[in-house]
Amino acid sequence: MEQGGARERAAEEPYPLVDGAARVPGQPRGGVRAPSPACPPAARGEHTHGEPPGPDLVPRPVRRHSVRGQVLQALRTALVGGDLVPGRVYSAPTLAERFGVSATPVREAMQRLASEGAVEVVPNRGFRVTARTPRELAELAEVRALIEIPVMLRLARTVPAARWAELRPLAEATGAAAARGDRAHYAETDRAFHRAVLALAGNEQLLVVADDLHRRSQWPLTNGPAARHGDLVADAAEHTALLDALVGRDLTVVQTLVREHFTGSGG
Repeated sequence: MEQGGARERAAEEPYPLVDGAARVPGQPRGGVRAPSPACPPAARGEHTHGEPPGPDLVPRPVRRHSVRGQVLQALRTALVGGDLVPGRVYSAPTLAERFGVSATPVREAMQRLASEGAVEVVPNRGFRVTARTPRELAELAEVRALIEIPVMLRLARTVPAARWAELRPLAEATGAAAARGDRAHYAETDRAFHRAVLALAGNEQLLVVADDLHRRSQWPLTNGPAARHGDLVADAAEHTALLDALVGRDLTVVQTLVREHFTGSGG
């Protein structure tokens, strides 16, 4: 038992890196550590034979400080960008080869995504990417509106204009990402902007719930294309318009902008 525990710990950390950084999908596959032998792939739902070709994910450099966190972030980026195709099944060992790490951090990241509803476990095969339907996205938008609109209306009445001015750089960051057509970076900056607004309410649980709903609303539609460039630009412009309405304490405009923003493509 002691030897098995030692093997499991050795498989978990540290994870192999290439040139000081974990390799991401699309880079060469040399120097990949095999999955931990403690549990065969088939027993973990990771059959790889006959699996369709994986996504040609865009390489993104990552640093060593947290391989697990880097893999999770890269997978989330792939989900938002549509590089992980809704309805398709991916195995942890196959994705691990593309990252240049062992299967363990990939499996852990996929389990985290499964708990968030982004993927589902397929026994003896791997993980299937969840297909978001228009109805599901509409329901998420409704729930977000029910939670966030009352909070923003309260903040509009109480937060001084100087505090809203501090959020201008975040709104500008979403605009820059949208102008480049960078959907993945737009998703990150969009969440950062909304977190900063809601953080002014001083409610940590609100931030946790709102961020979870926000992530779920950003995944692609069933077999649908990524948001068009013009849609992202329009959504980004709503951030600046929202700040203007909050500064002016125009409650009607605040409510309208937030509701429309949630039903847009960028979220």
